Amino acid sequence: MSIVEINNLFFEYKDTSTEDSFSLTLNQLEIKEGYFTSLIGPNGCGKSTILKLISKILYPQKGRIKFSGVDISEIPYKEYAKLIAYVPQSTYPYFPFSVFEIVMMGRTPYLGMLSFENSIDKKIVEEAMDILEISHLKLKGINEISGGEAQRVYIARALAQKPKMILLDEPNSHLDIEHQIQIFELLAKLKREENLTILSVSHDLNLVGIFSEKVFLMNHGQLIMHGNTSEVLTEKNIEDIFNVKVKILPSGKSDLYNILINPV
Repeated sequence: MSIVEINNLFFEYKDTSTEDSFSLTLNQLEIKEGYFTSLIGPNGCGKSTILKLISKILYPQKGRIKFSGVDISEIPYKEYAKLIAYVPQSTYPYFPFSVFEIVMMGRTPYLGMLSFENSIDKKIVEEAMDILEISHLKLKGINEISGGEAQRVYIARALAQKPKMILLDEPNSHLDIEHQIQIFELLAKLKREENLTILSVSHDLNLVGIFSEKVFLMNHGQLIMHGNTSEVLTEKNIEDIFNVKVKILPSGKSDLYNILINPV
């Protein structure tokens, strides 16, 4: 069953000062409910734009995006925030909010204009911090913790929204190898235990190969191909799109198509 359907979509950025433009065209794209799906492709191919279109940060000039069969333009933004949570690539708060305050922001869609969080909201936030293993940081300012810890905070904020789907734009950016793996392991765990659909943009093809169940390969604002990880992450596809010769070595594990990509 598809949770997101995109049909005949066209979106264009225009820079009037330089006459530069970028356009994204998607005839059809379906994201299966309950799967860990990754968007991959070179820089500037439209991956982040797709996340922003799905999350209603941007709006297409043409086409339709449906969530669970309903056109997202017909879903009020506050209600939509209860369905989809978006974790951007970089978040720099202007004010040094505490970890607890930032995670509590995930409850905003459930609050009235003049209402304050109640005991239920606080319980949900506490649970989200427990799951992300950041409860010990709750009183620290977001500017006082490491990049890996901050990434967990923003994922906890998304989890506190109680969404059906989480969109993540390069959740492993600016992290060392250990923390990159930890974040992807955490996302896979959330998918299983919280019954979430995950859509992630990533440049790390190894992590995509290990954790993703579905992969969308993009280039020049278009979807080139999609399918199971083993179907998309082939030596030929990677060489054609990324202009890099690689060697893919299956791990031998039956439960995951674990790959190792090395220059040849």
